[in-house]
Amino acid sequence: MSTMPAVAVTESLPITNPHSLVDVRLPVPKPGQNDLLVEVRAVSVNPIDVKIRAGAGTPAEPLVLGFDGVGRVRAVGDAVEEFAIGDEVWFAGDRTRQGSYAQFTLVDQRVASLRPGTLPAGAAAALPLTAITASEALREHIGLADDDAFLMVGGAGGVGSMAIQIARTLTSGPVIATASRPETDEWCRKLGADATIDHHRPLAEQVQELGVEGFQGILSAFSAGREADFAEIMAPFGKLVVIDAMPNLDTNALKAKSLSVTAESMFTRTQFHTSDIAEQGRILARVADLVDSGKVRSTMTKRLKGINAETLREATALVESGHMIGKVVVEADAW
Repeated sequence: MSTMPAVAVTESLPITNPHSLVDVRLPVPKPGQNDLLVEVRAVSVNPIDVKIRAGAGTPAEPLVLGFDGVGRVRAVGDAVEEFAIGDEVWFAGDRTRQGSYAQFTLVDQRVASLRPGTLPAGAAAALPLTAITASEALREHIGLADDDAFLMVGGAGGVGSMAIQIARTLTSGPVIATASRPETDEWCRKLGADATIDHHRPLAEQVQELGVEGFQGILSAFSAGREADFAEIMAPFGKLVVIDAMPNLDTNALKAKSLSVTAESMFTRTQFHTSDIAEQGRILARVADLVDSGKVRSTMTKRLKGINAETLREATALVESGHMIGKVVVEADAW
């Protein structure tokens, strides 16, 4: 087969426009030395897909989005030793390459792993990008361990849903999340949060009521203008990791407690080809083990069928609504 179906952006348009994502046929890519050619079985939609589509303008070539993916290896590059044709893998992609909204996609072997055997393809596809983001934040930036207290700001989102679960495996201390609706409170508690607080109300009073003296780590999806709020509830020398923007960061609010702030992007290793790029594959392998041992569950809450423009527009609209709990997944019909 020399061509394949794919879903692409040809111009930046609102997702309600039928031309915002279009069905195209593209050449089947050929694997480079370190590549896996993966036949895609399921994908999920992330906020990064929304941002890239909005900023794409009119790309010179059809732009295939999609980062999370689950599928079967159909061909391998000459230098590939860790995987074989027929392996079932999962991955979170690379901003410098065409994405997973296609029948076939290329993935560097170092940023993929065998997928969990206990989950169907769709349920597995919900996890990779958010699992890597949460793991890098908690393990590498915060160093969460022992009985550290942890707060997830935005607990019901994709990253929050994974961070709560991974934090629960790293610390015996309190794992708290923010949630402002009964349904998001219930979701966070089901994933392992000890309690939730409302991020629309002052944080310090609620944290005090929980008996938490200070958070060693905070991971935040809603950070702009919250420096002083966060500093008040953090422990001295605590670590704040943000996955959104803090355009007017006030370091004075952080100074008294010697707090540090890290901006987390799971694309850094692939975008800059860092020497430890293979850590992303190792993260996914660890998470697959956590899933198969019952310590981490899928965060899929909505499943659609058919990797095509119409279905992906529907899935993207759900993400853009801002009301999604967990993740939306799109499974392939027979190609």
